[in-house]
Amino acid sequence: MNYSFRKATASEIPEVWEILQQAIVRRKKDGSEQWQDGYPNLQSVQNDVEKGQGFVLTEGETITGYSAVLINDEPEYAKIIGKWLTNDDFVVFHRVAISENHLGKGLAKKMLEYIEDFALSNNIYSVKADTNFDNTAMLKIFEKSGYKYCGKVYFRGGERKAFEKTLAKNS
Repeated sequence: MNYSFRKATASEIPEVWEILQQAIVRRKKDGSEQWQDGYPNLQSVQNDVEKGQGFVLTEGETITGYSAVLINDEPEYAKIIGKWLTNDDFVVFHRVAISENHLGKGLAKKMLEYIEDFALSNNIYSVKADTNFDNTAMLKIFEKSGYKYCGKVYFRGGERKAFEKTLAKNS
């Protein structure tokens, strides 16, 4: 398959929001509390795209997934209850969602690989992320992708599991 990972455009916001809405429903069906409090919402996607932090995974011309990707921009991570593997520059991703029509193809794992490539292309060797304690799908992806559990962080009053993966520097 011909996949690519690139910044989302303003015209793609409605399609991205549709993918996130599907994921919100899936989280609820899976019995997860994650994303059941009005976040993420359309405004969060618009903010991501306006700041150049919204990214889409595409298969040909079709958007198959979405994630916000930021550099050194997660204030809550400074308050971790636990310890990060590194204290250097890092890439953080939020709001990972795969289109309902493209589930079961390993695309979330593929998106994480693209995010790691993005980090390396910016000479950053750490990727950090978090997820709800009951988001079993994402927890499995972190495990399969080599992310290490570092502790807990809090968002909107909820406890989240925090993970980090260190990337090898190519000499």
